Amino acid sequence: MVAVLEKDRTEEAAGANASRPVTGELRLRGVRNMGIIAHIDAGKTTTTERMLYYVGLVHRMGDVDDGTTVTDWMEQEKERGITITSAAITCDWQGTQINIIDTPGHVDFTIEVERSLRVLDGAIGVFCGVGGVQAQSETVWKQANRYGVPRIAYINKMDRLGADFERVVDEIEDRLGSEVVAVQLPWGKEDSFKGVIDIIEMQAMTFDGGQDGTGVQVVDIPAELAGAAERARATLAERVAEKDETLFDLYMENADVSAAALHEALRRTTLANALVPVFCGSSLRNKGVQPLLDAVVRYLPSPLDVPAAKGVSPRSGETIVCRADEADVLGALAFKVATDPYVGRLVFVRVYSGVLKKGQNVFNTRTKQRTRLGGLVRMHADSREEVTELKAGEIGAVTGLRDLTTGDTLCGEQAPVELMRIPFPEPVIFMAVEPRARADRDKLEEALQAMAAEDPTCVIRHNPETGQTILSGMGELHLEILKDRIDREYKVEANTGNPMVAYHETITETGEGTHAFDRDIGGKRQFASISLRIEPLERSAGVQIDFEAPDSEVPSVFRPEVEGGIRDVIMTGVLARYPLTDLRVVVTGGAREEEATTDIAFRTAAVMALREAVMRAGPEFLEPIMSVEVDTPLEFMGEVMGDLNSRRGKVGEMYMRDDSQIIHARVPLAEIFGYSTVVRSLTRGRASYTMEPEAFDRVPKSVREALLES
Repeated sequence: MVAVLEKDRTEEAAGANASRPVTGELRLRGVRNMGIIAHIDAGKTTTTERMLYYVGLVHRMGDVDDGTTVTDWMEQEKERGITITSAAITCDWQGTQINIIDTPGHVDFTIEVERSLRVLDGAIGVFCGVGGVQAQSETVWKQANRYGVPRIAYINKMDRLGADFERVVDEIEDRLGSEVVAVQLPWGKEDSFKGVIDIIEMQAMTFDGGQDGTGVQVVDIPAELAGAAERARATLAERVAEKDETLFDLYMENADVSAAALHEALRRTTLANALVPVFCGSSLRNKGVQPLLDAVVRYLPSPLDVPAAKGVSPRSGETIVCRADEADVLGALAFKVATDPYVGRLVFVRVYSGVLKKGQNVFNTRTKQRTRLGGLVRMHADSREEVTELKAGEIGAVTGLRDLTTGDTLCGEQAPVELMRIPFPEPVIFMAVEPRARADRDKLEEALQAMAAEDPTCVIRHNPETGQTILSGMGELHLEILKDRIDREYKVEANTGNPMVAYHETITETGEGTHAFDRDIGGKRQFASISLRIEPLERSAGVQIDFEAPDSEVPSVFRPEVEGGIRDVIMTGVLARYPLTDLRVVVTGGAREEEATTDIAFRTAAVMALREAVMRAGPEFLEPIMSVEVDTPLEFMGEVMGDLNSRRGKVGEMYMRDDSQIIHARVPLAEIFGYSTVVRSLTRGRASYTMEPEAFDRVPKSVREALLES
């Protein structure tokens, strides 16, 4: 059960510091930082567009297909009808400030969802009334689980043929593992969808107003739905009472609890992630969006309702708590970098405590540098509103900071704090890129570095053997968008190679290596020796570098060069020039001579020692494995499964959805290039599929040999 709050947070804060102004807390209670997350084509952007219309921020509803929505402002988004980059918008609904972030649904841009959920307090999970819980639905839901983000669910497209509210509710509970409770029922279905039934207030709502949905009419529940509504309300009250102590006591006295008591209890259980309220509607047909806005205000948390952000002191390593109602300690996290054609580099920030002020001096805990803030803006997709300050609980952007990157913390120099950084997934695909004209080489490098600063999953590296520049990303669409941006946004004509799989190298055993570098260079002897040990780590653990060598053997002044040499090998690999991952490197010892030891000697010794250790530690290749979901008519199931097996795929869960068979499989990325054409051919164009990166696994022997020979 969700325990009853012993005291109101306002009273608690006032007791802790009587001088703290109550007005600040009242302001925070009227703030909602929320995101909209879903599978591609579930209707996130259309839902956001309707919200902006009803709050009065826009005066004409945009359309995704026409490329006229507010949040899909990039040219590539308008042309493809998909969201590529998360867009932030600040608006007001019934006196509550709502900061909305519309996130992408395509798996290639999952980092946009990751970093948005890192800074949001709540979220709306949008589900298609026909498609239900789809592949990317599960991914974004797991991301929200990781950050403990309270959610409400919205089942969209209830006007579509095949829409089934109850089935999707069951799928959310069964496949996502969250306990859900319906707060609304649909009034009608498919082309007869009229509106929604509010089972807490026991009333029906229709939406007209000249077809823009502004005219919300509250009417009695139709007689044919009254019984279903009564049963749904009884179920709602019972399930909420099971999770909330206060409502449980009321429920035991009288099962017909009041609407006010249900609202309050549902808010408590939602904030505790004990229940997910479910709503429904048709955003495209302008039905059900206003009650969804009401639900954002009523059930999703304010900055005071979520656990305070925790960081560490870069000086002592002690935990520091950044409370939203604490004005004295500044803590703000940079979570996104963007390039604006008018103001230049924009860095999006979430202020967790304190106040960011224009012209203020702030401290970056990563660079250990103090810097002066330029401008501050609140974002409205691609437009800006200049402000003089951003307060705790708010999301905005700063200008004029060139060294600030995703994951950096801005704080006070006298009270530094480093907030938890944002994890980034490993790229799974890469291609070579080069300028068509030699004169454009510098322009291309600038464009690549700018895109890498904006998108941490866009990784740039240079192959020292071939001289090629390698551009890595999360999928074929991701690389296609990056290439398009180079051409159109940065005005650089570039040639690119075919997309290729981003293999990795790793180790399977513990290994040791020692190398003494002793050579005359330019008539001067240079000497250094390094001994190190490497150990395998679990998958996706990355790389750890530790020093156990005493300072007398590897002086601290040379350690950055030693680490640099190690990272050189990590980036270039040993077996076939693929990056190393999932290992721990421990520098155990070394040797030096007072007159002969140099930076380059220690760096070279580290490189050679690590190469030696890797070859003794059972090196292997890792390949990206994709989670594939195929939606096929039952009659083609055999052909689809046979094809997946021929691609080294491992078929897992299978289930029916209406007349279609849903097949889940794990397939190596190398085997599934161009799969869209194959699956259409196998099923006469009637099947569809989605895929997303799942993990890196060891390659089989035949693939290993081919990679070594290539």
